[in-house]
Formats: sequence, C-alpha cells, structure tokens
Amino acid sequence: MPSSMKLRNSLWILTVAAMALASCERKVIYSHYEPTSVAGWGRSDTLTFCVAPVPEDGLYQEEVGLRITSDYPFMGLSLEVEQQMLHSLMVRRDTLHADVVDRGGNFLGEGIGYFQYRFKLTELPLNAGDTLMVHVRHVMMREILPGVCDVGVTVRRVKN
Repeated sequence: MPSSMKLRNSLWILTVAAMALASCERKVIYSHYEPTSVAGWGRSDTLTFCVAPVPEDGLYQEEVGLRITSDYPFMGLSLEVEQQMLHSLMVRRDTLHADVVDRGGNFLGEGIGYFQYRFKLTELPLNAGDTLMVHVRHVMMREILPGVCDVGVTVRRVKN
C-alpha cells in the first residue's frame, strides 16, 4: 500500500475516533473542581459552582467529585449540596454521605496518594436557558477537615 494511502487511512481513522469521543462527551455540559484551603476545608468555606444556561430541555444528572489525600482522618464525609435553578427560582438541598475509607483503613477512591471519588447526587429536570448555582459545604462535626484537596461538580444530560 502506498504511503499516501496509509496516511489517508490513518487520518480517516483518527477523524472517526475524534468524532466518537466528542459525541460521548457531548452529554457533559459542566465539569469543574474548586480547591480547598491547604490548611483544611473549613465548615464555613462554601464552594460555589455556576453552571451556564443549559442548551436544551431535559433531565440532567448531577455528580459531586472529591480529591482527598491520606491525611483525611475519617471513614466518611458528609456534604450539603444546594442547587438553585435561577430562572425557575427553585432551590433544592441534598445531603451526601460518602464512604471514602473502608473498615480496614483502605481508601476506596482511585489513585495513589491523591484519591479521586465521584458520587451521583440527583437528577434535575431543567429547561433550555436555566442557570444552575451549586453550593457545596461539609457538614462534619469537625470545623476544619484536613486532607480534602478539591471538590467538583459535573452535570450531564441524561435524557429529554
């Protein structure tokens, strides 16, 4: 096979692969992480995420992501997540109780040193043009939580 034909075939395969990947990720309309303080995440340190107007009506899945280190001292983490739908003026609050360490002291997240977690939170019916404000804070008994590095929110469209 001539080299120009191999190059065209390779380009075609790369184009198809890129289109396939892009179509898979099209459902994610928002994904962002915010860092917490190096000294520890304070209970009053609310993290805010602003999701731009959604492109179309549908049902959207909200997911909370965490990145923690082995300095995190507890087996679980409790978060309060408040969603404000700005056009409809609806407010929803959810409490997420997340297991991050098993009884043997093993971190359940992915990674080494830094552990990544993703927790599905809720499905929200949103209309085209709705803006979503998401506020996340921890509701643990301890005022300052060491070992929590980043907290994130991902929103993806699941269906009409």
